[in-house]
Amino acid sequence: MTDPIELNLDGNAFPDRTERADAAANRALILTTAERLFRERGVENVCMAEIAEVAGVGKGTLYRRFANKGELCLALMDSQLAEFQDSMLGRFQSLTQQGTPFLEQLAQFLESLVEFTEVHSPLLLEVARAGIVHMDARLNVPHFWQYMTVRALLRSAARNDELVADLDLDYFGEALLAPLQVDYFRFQRYVRNYSTARIGMGLRSMVKLLAA
Repeated sequence: MTDPIELNLDGNAFPDRTERADAAANRALILTTAERLFRERGVENVCMAEIAEVAGVGKGTLYRRFANKGELCLALMDSQLAEFQDSMLGRFQSLTQQGTPFLEQLAQFLESLVEFTEVHSPLLLEVARAGIVHMDARLNVPHFWQYMTVRALLRSAARNDELVADLDLDYFGEALLAPLQVDYFRFQRYVRNYSTARIGMGLRSMVKLLAA
């Protein structure tokens, strides 16, 4: 029987969400305003000063909550990212119980990630531009969780003798995600005019090349 994947994310991975009622209200107002402005005019066409003005909060209040537009976009994605994570972890559990090879689970994850990136690429682009990286209390940065998931699936595949010998799993974890880095993803979509289905099938083909 195959073992489940191990992501090694403990219960303290996410920051404490406890905050004062007035601070929570300001945060919700800022996010609601930003979401509306982004929807009406596009993420790239809205600046932080305009968000503060329309929300009726001072710039200082805005920047105390979000240092830049990338952090604000990451906060807007918070619930969607959590839902995506939960749905994928549930799928992994079900597939593992069914005896589905881990490389097939990896291919399905990458295909799902293509669709997630497609939907959220305007927000992800701002996160990338802001240079938000993994730190001890920032484990919800999208790329970090994606990488940890891919690496865990590769390690599980290796334990079950699904991979060719002597692969650098850490490197291939990054290499498989490289086409999903948002700037290159958008190049594929809007310059090369690749469909999301084509990108997903390409990633699945790359996974197949790793098979023993």
